[in-house]
Amino acid sequence: MTSPKHNLCRTEPLVRHRACHFVRLLVLLLVLAGLFGCTKAPPGRLPINEVSVRGAESVEASDILDKLATVPTPKFFGLFRGVLYEYEVFDPATLQRDLARIEHLYRARGYFDAHARAGRVFRTSDNHVKVEFIVEEGPPTLTHTIRVEGVDALPDRIRTTVVNTARDELGSGVPFDDEKFRDTESEIRRALTQRGYAYATVKREVFVDIVAHEANASFTVIPGETATFGKLVIVGLDPDGPGPREPEIEEAPLRRVANLREGARYSSKAIEEAQGAVLDLGVLASADIAPDLSHPESRTVNLTMTVEPTRLRQLRLGGGFEFDQIKTELHAITGWEHRNFLGDLRDFSVDFTPGVVLHPTRLDNIVAPQRALLQEKLRFTLRQQAFLEARTTGFVQPEFNIYPLLVQTSPSPDANVIGYAEFKGAIGVERKFLRRLSLKFSYNAQVENPFSYKGDLDPDLNTLVIAFPQLTAELDFRDNWRDPRKSPHQGILLRNDFQVAGHIFGGRASDIKIQPEVRTYVPLGKRVTFATRASVGFLIASNYGDVIRNHLSEATTPSNRAERVRDIETMFFRGFFSGGPTQNRGFPVRGIAPHGVVPFLNPATASQQVALSCEPTPANNYTPDPNTCAISIGGFSLWELSNELRVNITGPLSAATFCDMGDVGATTKLNFSRLHLSCGLGARYETPLGAIRLDVGYRIQPLQVLGEDDEVSIYRKDPTQGKPPTIPTVDGAPIAVSFGIGEAF
Repeated sequence: MTSPKHNLCRTEPLVRHRACHFVRLLVLLLVLAGLFGCTKAPPGRLPINEVSVRGAESVEASDILDKLATVPTPKFFGLFRGVLYEYEVFDPATLQRDLARIEHLYRARGYFDAHARAGRVFRTSDNHVKVEFIVEEGPPTLTHTIRVEGVDALPDRIRTTVVNTARDELGSGVPFDDEKFRDTESEIRRALTQRGYAYATVKREVFVDIVAHEANASFTVIPGETATFGKLVIVGLDPDGPGPREPEIEEAPLRRVANLREGARYSSKAIEEAQGAVLDLGVLASADIAPDLSHPESRTVNLTMTVEPTRLRQLRLGGGFEFDQIKTELHAITGWEHRNFLGDLRDFSVDFTPGVVLHPTRLDNIVAPQRALLQEKLRFTLRQQAFLEARTTGFVQPEFNIYPLLVQTSPSPDANVIGYAEFKGAIGVERKFLRRLSLKFSYNAQVENPFSYKGDLDPDLNTLVIAFPQLTAELDFRDNWRDPRKSPHQGILLRNDFQVAGHIFGGRASDIKIQPEVRTYVPLGKRVTFATRASVGFLIASNYGDVIRNHLSEATTPSNRAERVRDIETMFFRGFFSGGPTQNRGFPVRGIAPHGVVPFLNPATASQQVALSCEPTPANNYTPDPNTCAISIGGFSLWELSNELRVNITGPLSAATFCDMGDVGATTKLNFSRLHLSCGLGARYETPLGAIRLDVGYRIQPLQVLGEDDEVSIYRKDPTQGKPPTIPTVDGAPIAVSFGIGEAF
């Protein structure tokens, strides 16, 4: 006999049915949490449920809580205590030390009268405790005057820079901050050493009037004489000192990249940039450039670069798989790299990824494979450091790839399977500025030659040639900019990609393509990060795209077939798509884009028959067959917005909850009523290669297109929107499962 709950999930209306999917996912989460195990509080100790601060107005309560040793027990996914995390227990001695920490924090920020008056402890019904700290801030001590002495003899421009640095860093009329006071001293000296004053010293003093609540800060500068760079000595390249082994890395290319010329004006900024530039070569495990400031009378600063070489040759072996609503793929990963190829620190690498697609096995079609579709990716990369000038890298990157074009989520059993032999290459230069800004300019060309894995090759398919220059700019203020393999916790990334295809640059497609993007990372605690990603894109085509913009829902006929094939094939390689592990995780790869009839991917039937089956007519109840229609083609505009809350659970294990949305349009006009909202849960495991990531996204039905109830009604009204696949093994749930390495953004 069926239980009432089970029967409810089977027989109630659609809204109740969708709610059941959420219940099942929650139950699965609880089961997984149980597998990890629960923790227990130590006998006789009181676990802490909550820690709060009352009376904090001028200082953020979160800043205070981050400094305390009394902390609440973390919740797993923000819901459950005692799962994975150890219980935090109450200690009266720690409470007293935290009261002193609060007062010290306030005084360091200019609140010299502040008192942490009491720490209250409340017992809860489950014999846990809540701790509340009560703060009396008192009036702040404001910075009244800022004096900079000893700069009268400096040139006007440098004197102005130093004085403005002091005022801008410390600020007048604001609460006196001891940390900013120390930082201001360092910034004043930095302003001088960047401009040739290698021996500059700065002393700071502050006079605090407790009664008037005023702080008068003064900085005494002794700039000394300007200096020039002397000789640069490099230490550590010889692996065995006086032994017989010769150094694998020559000094000459390191000196060229460092660009610290003897006799040039001294600059601490130049030293910092040189140190970063030689590390970017990838041939050194460490590099430290130390100035010798012991002989100010010489006005010449000699430099010592201490380096530790790393392995120059590397062999990579591995494998991977992909299992989603599009395909099942197995592949090997092989690679070889030499970072001093033929000397002069040339970086040469070969990457070869052979694989096989088990067709037609998919996540929503778990059957025995009928065909093994062989594929491969082969890429060569040659990079020359100090190309044209010291900090510019030149590169050449040819590729040869063979792969099946699989874009249908529910293909007909007798559908054709075409593939492409792809010749692809790029030649260009890239450069970093100030360690945060990077620019990359390249000329790209690709030749796409179609062939057939299954069935006859469509007679209207021809070799496609695309050529375009590309400029990519990236401004990175994230805290992981030194090691991109680590997940960022704080900062912002700005990126823009600009391409111009065809025209005077050759190729069949002529267009302009631009896609700016911004990513932000806000720490909500030591283990919690709120991350966002927003992007828009526009593709302005001048010699293709009329079919997608104006005739996508029309029937395919012998007279328009060749034009449709040409337009659609070009859009496959130039258009925008959304969906997949790094975009909208509730959809398969390329799942969000204008959909339409793709003659060269449909069963080998007459084109008019295919068109008829894809036309919404009374004969098919205005619901075209998704097995032969609604194939993702690509669009001319894109907008995406993703929000993700990342929580580090323990060690390398972390979890996330996310909501992604966005749309790809058939014109360059953005449509914000098509949300395609999906939310879900994810798990990550940190490895040396990056985080191994699993995400499960659930498409919120009323929020796919505003005003429509679900995906079925959307598809019936407008088949060009497509109908995303569901998971039959989960009662047709509108979800997508994705794996990946590295964070989604």
